[in-house]
Amino acid sequence: MEFSECDKMSISSNDCPKTKLCYLEIEGPVAIITISRSEVFNALNAQLISELIDLIAWTSSKSVAKNNSLEDSNKVPYFRVLLLKSEGKHFCAGADVNMMRDAGAASPEENRRDSKRLDSLFNSLWSHPCFTICCVQGVALGGGAGLLSCADHVIAEPGTRIALSEGKLGILPAVIGPYVYRKIGSSQFRRLSMLASRIDSTEALRIGWVNELVEDKNQFEEASREVINNLLTTGPMAVYESKKLTLEFDRWTGSDEDLRKWTLEKTSEMRGSKEGQEGLSSFLEKRPANWKIDQE
Repeated sequence: MEFSECDKMSISSNDCPKTKLCYLEIEGPVAIITISRSEVFNALNAQLISELIDLIAWTSSKSVAKNNSLEDSNKVPYFRVLLLKSEGKHFCAGADVNMMRDAGAASPEENRRDSKRLDSLFNSLWSHPCFTICCVQGVALGGGAGLLSCADHVIAEPGTRIALSEGKLGILPAVIGPYVYRKIGSSQFRRLSMLASRIDSTEALRIGWVNELVEDKNQFEEASREVINNLLTTGPMAVYESKKLTLEFDRWTGSDEDLRKWTLEKTSEMRGSKEGQEGLSSFLEKRPANWKIDQE
């Protein structure tokens, strides 16, 4: 069976990727990607990785940030939120057993190609122009931990267990490393990559790997809806520019004085932008900005 949920939605979807191991649903400005390999605990194989890359790229191309517009020519909203979740008991058990077996017999060039595909998945999710939410149940191991590390907001349930499990196999969480490192920091990444053992949801919340806990996974929809409702009151270009601003700070190698000058220019640029002008005008006129959406 091929999934093509976006064909049933209102957005122009002639170019929407066809998938078998995950699927896309659309609710106005919200894109929802669901991993659908519950029989193998949503483990990542080459096909699933490629399908996720395709859906992430497609939703990125249909985002407000990439089009600098709230809607397309047919008045259909562009995306402002991307929600990632999985079916079944576990979010993602990491790499598929068959993929790991094949890696042992693969040539260096083949392993490099597989690693490049994985990196493309994590980087495309981490750099997605929308606000990204990840709902995590059960285990998130290896690449599963990498996926949630790329999200802007992570919601988990009490039974969640997360691990950089690669060390148990004598390998490293190198491809997912930059994203996990940015999420939980240097000392925690160092400690957990060496231990390679699972931590529970309470510990994950304490170190910032998870941002919110719910009583059970049945509350994922309500919790994510609350985050989305709040997000939809924020200017979508400001969301995208906030990601770029953070990256600029992470990479800054100039002087403090140069940074101050740069931030002044960036502030002026945003104030003069179409969204900035709308935000300031709506505030002064005591009306909702045009990007605010009333949610049930």
